[in-house]
Amino acid sequence: MQQGEEKQLGSARDSALLKFVWTYIRPYRRLFFLSVILMPLNSAFALAQPYIIQLIIDLFLAHHKTAPPAWLAAIFRMTGGASLTTMAPIYILLVAGEFATFYAQFYLTIMVAQYSLSDLRLAVFNHVERLPMSFFDRTPVGRLVSRMTTDIDAINDMFASGALTVFVDVMTMTGIVVIMWYKSPHLALWALIAIPPLLLFINLFRLRARVVYRQIRERLAAVNAYLSESLAGMTIVQLFTRERTSRDEFDVLNSRSRDAQMMANIYETGLFAAVDTVASITTGVILWAGGGEALHRAITIGTLVGFMQYAQMFFMPLREISNKYTALQSALASAERIEQLMKEPFIVSSPATPKLPAVSRGSIVFDHVNFEYRPDEPILKDLSFTVDPGQKIAIVGPTGSGKTTIIKLLNRFYDVQSGRILVDGIDVREWDLRALRRTIGLVQQDVFLFAGDVMENIRLGLDLNESQVRDALRRAQALRFVDRLPDGLNEQIRERGANLSAGQRQLLSFARALAYNPRILVMDEATSSVDSETERLIQLALNELLADRTAVVIAHRLSTIERADRIMVLGGGVLRESGTHDELLAQRGLYYRLFELQYAAMANSDRLVAG
Repeated sequence: MQQGEEKQLGSARDSALLKFVWTYIRPYRRLFFLSVILMPLNSAFALAQPYIIQLIIDLFLAHHKTAPPAWLAAIFRMTGGASLTTMAPIYILLVAGEFATFYAQFYLTIMVAQYSLSDLRLAVFNHVERLPMSFFDRTPVGRLVSRMTTDIDAINDMFASGALTVFVDVMTMTGIVVIMWYKSPHLALWALIAIPPLLLFINLFRLRARVVYRQIRERLAAVNAYLSESLAGMTIVQLFTRERTSRDEFDVLNSRSRDAQMMANIYETGLFAAVDTVASITTGVILWAGGGEALHRAITIGTLVGFMQYAQMFFMPLREISNKYTALQSALASAERIEQLMKEPFIVSSPATPKLPAVSRGSIVFDHVNFEYRPDEPILKDLSFTVDPGQKIAIVGPTGSGKTTIIKLLNRFYDVQSGRILVDGIDVREWDLRALRRTIGLVQQDVFLFAGDVMENIRLGLDLNESQVRDALRRAQALRFVDRLPDGLNEQIRERGANLSAGQRQLLSFARALAYNPRILVMDEATSSVDSETERLIQLALNELLADRTAVVIAHRLSTIERADRIMVLGGGVLRESGTHDELLAQRGLYYRLFELQYAAMANSDRLVAG
């Protein structure tokens, strides 16, 4: 691709990204446009100040004084004559006007930024909540956190740096050129002769900076992803004395991020230094050329001083362009990554016209289901079975046989490649997702508790009062230990329930399911090593949890297997055997071998608990 084509595509891409950001600014466009209107007013107040200084010098301080312009002469007549006392309020008024318009413009800009970026952050979070599990399987959590924090902060920095005022800066510089040309074309040429090479340097910076700022975002996301994973697994890091290895791995990622930041600093500093050098040289040229003209009275001293001030004002936006362009390029790189995230499709979503059963009975049908997470790696192969309403099904099988996949498909975390899954006679792909997941409750082996109090961890957004929550805790055998907590239902649970035992977390998960009261329950039964008293409570809670509802359980306890109406034995994604505990033992097949290897050792323990 030629360089010209790359520039054209880059400009088109930048425009598309700015349009993406604009969709979130649009609701606040009135405030935004008001801030835009204030920009040229602020520029006009700033441009008028050197002119007033020129007049003060030429009218009152120069050896050869000049006549005032007509508008100023009229003011002098109204105020009793020409004096510095009259000029001071005019200059103060211009300074005050510049301050007021800048303050109002900046305040409105930041207000629009905060509201619009708050909406953007909420939209990203809402989008991520609806993405399928397959997306989270391939995307580190730290990268998603970066999208909603550092990337959105980069866009906020664009507003704070005034990057969107670049076009007003261009307008100001154009106005300065016109004024300088009007006053002295000769000096204007000397002042502007260095601009073309400077613009070439700025363009070179623009092309390289975009690449660097994209690298900064990518490497910072990698750092965040590694931090998120390492901090979440700190117990394992310390248990296996992996501190040195983790530190070395983090050092590599951190160094790559630092190097990208340093390269950006090199470009930014080079641009600033180039603009500052050109500005200093131009000031010297104006003094040399303008001083000679002033000595020969071709121009006035006031004109020369005004020229110097206009030249400084001309280069001031160019000095700031490095900061503004840095913020703009960083924001565009971040907007690009956020836009890519927002384009992630909802592979699993509710249909336009969902179906609902007339009566929720709790039947389940797997009809010739085939599923694979990755191409050519089948997990379930032509799986078919039926669960009648109120029936209790236990699923057993070796690791990797597809047990947990059945639970994920039933809750429609993934869609099958072929076949269908029916709940109450309706394909799960035709259900409204919210209604389906309200019908099917999921209790996972790895219990996840949110930071917050016990009450909210049971309710999870449901409209339940304290009495209903306490009833769910009582039925789950959890009320006794909750009441013993210092603050009871208001006890704050630490991140992931770190201040509770494994058994207590499991009982709270049962209470959560009972409060949810689903018609169908699917669960990965816990295998945590707990004391005998907690084991007994868990068994009682399970009895309550499984009563009067359809249940599909990945069974680990012998007691659960023996009580099941039917046991399904999976092997290699295929239903190998199906029947009751006694029937399968009598067949002396795969279940018999699994029972001998895995469950027989638990028989005495379960009998002790039951007794």
